[in-house]
Amino acid sequence: MSDDKLIDFAAERGKRIHDLHDKKLDDMRQAFEQALPLPKGKKPKSKPKKKR
Repeated sequence: MSDDKLIDFAAERGKRIHDLHDKKLDDMRQAFEQALPLPKGKKPKSKPKKKR
């Protein structure tokens, strides 16, 4: 057997776990965006600061 055919199962599992967490995070982000949509574009005007 040649050494270039070896697979690091720990590294591959880490990649899969990372992908699963990313998928869960994206799902949660979409759910929050549907429940609480963020306002787009407009920034609230700040009050002018008082001069002393």
